[in-house]
Amino acid sequence: MAETGIANFFRNSFRRRTARRDGNRDTPAAENKRESAGRLGERSPFCYSPGQFFFEYLVVVSLKKKSGNDYEPKITYQFPKRENLLRGQKEEEERLLQAIPLFCFPDGNHWAPLTEYTSETFSFVLTNVDGSRKIGYCRRLLPAGRGARLPEVFCVISCLGCFGLFSKILDEVEKRRQISMAVIYPFMQGLRECSFPAPGKTVTIKSFIPDSGTELIELTRPLDSRLEHVEFQALLRLLSPEKILWIFASAVLERRIIFVAEELSVLSQCIHAVAALLYPFSWAHTYIPVVPECLLDTVCCPTPFMVGVQMRCLEQVLDQPMEEVLLVDLCEGKFLKSVGDEEDILPAKLQGEILTSLKMHHSNNNVQTSEQVNAHVSNSFMEFFIKTVGHYTAHFKWNKSGPGSFQEKAFCKAISSKSCRKFLKRFVRTQMFSLFIQETERTKITKEGK
Repeated sequence: MAETGIANFFRNSFRRRTARRDGNRDTPAAENKRESAGRLGERSPFCYSPGQFFFEYLVVVSLKKKSGNDYEPKITYQFPKRENLLRGQKEEEERLLQAIPLFCFPDGNHWAPLTEYTSETFSFVLTNVDGSRKIGYCRRLLPAGRGARLPEVFCVISCLGCFGLFSKILDEVEKRRQISMAVIYPFMQGLRECSFPAPGKTVTIKSFIPDSGTELIELTRPLDSRLEHVEFQALLRLLSPEKILWIFASAVLERRIIFVAEELSVLSQCIHAVAALLYPFSWAHTYIPVVPECLLDTVCCPTPFMVGVQMRCLEQVLDQPMEEVLLVDLCEGKFLKSVGDEEDILPAKLQGEILTSLKMHHSNNNVQTSEQVNAHVSNSFMEFFIKTVGHYTAHFKWNKSGPGSFQEKAFCKAISSKSCRKFLKRFVRTQMFSLFIQETERTKITKEGK
């Protein structure tokens, strides 16, 4: 498949199908905040369960010379090789493997051999039309050797969102790569034979390394699985609390958001962090932490998106026809473009509470662990959702047989604050809210059917 064909495929596949919700008549119902607070904490943006494989593939993407300093990224190693696939499965695998190189080297094809290169860790997300996601965890490094050489990328493809755990796996892969490619295979084979652990549990892998003997590698999954896929430190370091809050407000209304930075790792960390602020809701639109050059026209898309672009492509982005976009410069910590109403989207009182909480983090920055920071930030934004939509469970009208219906008008009117009602009337029109309500309906029906 040509590069253009791959680009067209992914422009389409990054979009979820629009969800629809029946508009039934409203009836009043009582609030139950304790129940709603618990239920708001149940959903996760990544769906997985203990017992799954850690990963689907490990691929190595290398640069192959075309002409001059022009190189083309190609997969030069794949583990495992899958056989006996059905036709549909084989076509899906081919599209996936053809697209991966674009995201491993999103910064173009112009390279020169190097003698020094600092390893870089980043990730990307591939979203199918049905909303299912695969995550690519990448480590770009300079292989061991003499003289100038080209970097290569080790990419682990998984449907599991646990960035800290996969970063440690890539550390082990990089350590073995500096010895020999042959040492990587036994380690990954051992990892593939292990089941993904439950929260707080550990799996131990035996791995032999020449001249070092057998090593025992322990991989522990964080106890709080809600936060294992995110790291808020980079976002807090690069942006002021006010800027973070206004980005969150734009994301809640599903607007177009572009992040710009020099480093791939900064882009992927910050975009994953912003998406995590929406918990227990999920970003349901185009989501590309690092946009390959051939997909830069994504920023012209009229539908919502959250994307990351390298700073060297900023002029190309600014030349694109864009409407109502929030353009965030992570290098300078400022907005290059905005709609202008970001400060007025959220209720003023609740905005103040979030800002106070975020500023408290800055004053305690030196005494908090990464896990404490993640929990503190996530809880601040989750408290916002509890106060604004936490009463949603009281506004379902359940039928004795068949699905129920959500009473939208009664839900919005149940809030006494005028500013909160104004916000809710906008928020209930978003796809993330619609999908959340649909999931609630589906979960109840499934439980009752057992």
